[in-house]
Amino acid sequence: SISIPGMKEAGKFLTLTSSEAKEINYSNGTVNSLDDVLNHLGLQNAKIEKVDESFAEKMARFVTNPIIIPILLSIGSLGLIIELYSPGFGLPGIAGISALLLFFYGHLVAGLAGYESLILFVIGILLIILEFFVVGGMAGAIGIVAVIASMFLASGDIAVIGISLAIAIGVSIIASILLVKVFGRKMKFFKKIILTDSTNTESGYVSNQNRNDLVEKTGVTLTALRPAGVILIEDERIDVVSDGSFIDKGKKVKVVKAEGSRIVVREILTIDIQKEDE
Repeated sequence: SISIPGMKEAGKFLTLTSSEAKEINYSNGTVNSLDDVLNHLGLQNAKIEKVDESFAEKMARFVTNPIIIPILLSIGSLGLIIELYSPGFGLPGIAGISALLLFFYGHLVAGLAGYESLILFVIGILLIILEFFVVGGMAGAIGIVAVIASMFLASGDIAVIGISLAIAIGVSIIASILLVKVFGRKMKFFKKIILTDSTNTESGYVSNQNRNDLVEKTGVTLTALRPAGVILIEDERIDVVSDGSFIDKGKKVKVVKAEGSRIVVREILTIDIQKEDE
């Protein structure tokens, strides 16, 4: 909105060359080197000390790069997910925790985060671990919220950390699907950590002894069937149930169905005996 006659119209950006800046007193002059600056300021004999970037500062600059942050978070989440599928604690877990610690280390050194964010992160991890020993899910949910909040608290740019977390979560979901559905059946490593055996009939496992051999055999009730009771077939006492009706003790019965341990019998009436004799 400011107009400078002969140099800038209102509503346009002001662009100055070095000579124009000197002309309107925007600068005190133009120099080509540090020595010229010192001479201009009358500090020709000043002692100059150069401070180089330390390794910690270089590392902090690297790990706080907006491109590196999603990579670190992806490695961290992926490492912890793989660790959940494997027994004990090994290389994936170490890599995951190291990546997350690098994230906080870089932001602490760069001055973008305080120790409160790191403390909140540690509390979140402890709550997630506690979830494995406490039933309910509340501790794990609070732990996840604490971890995510600590990352937002440590970051200097909410947009960058939001995009980075979205990328990390997407990578983790895809990796989990691949680990379980694809590589889980092919890699020996996953065959050791994923249960593939099943107690099915084809493998020789049975939940109950099947007594199909008793079907159509006859016996005598040792107790009244109301509807459960005991019968005797070929000197073998067998627990049975009637097909719905009451059967008194000492009656002749026939096995009509055998479903695992459930054996169903029906009383043989006089008319049935006559038919069998015919």
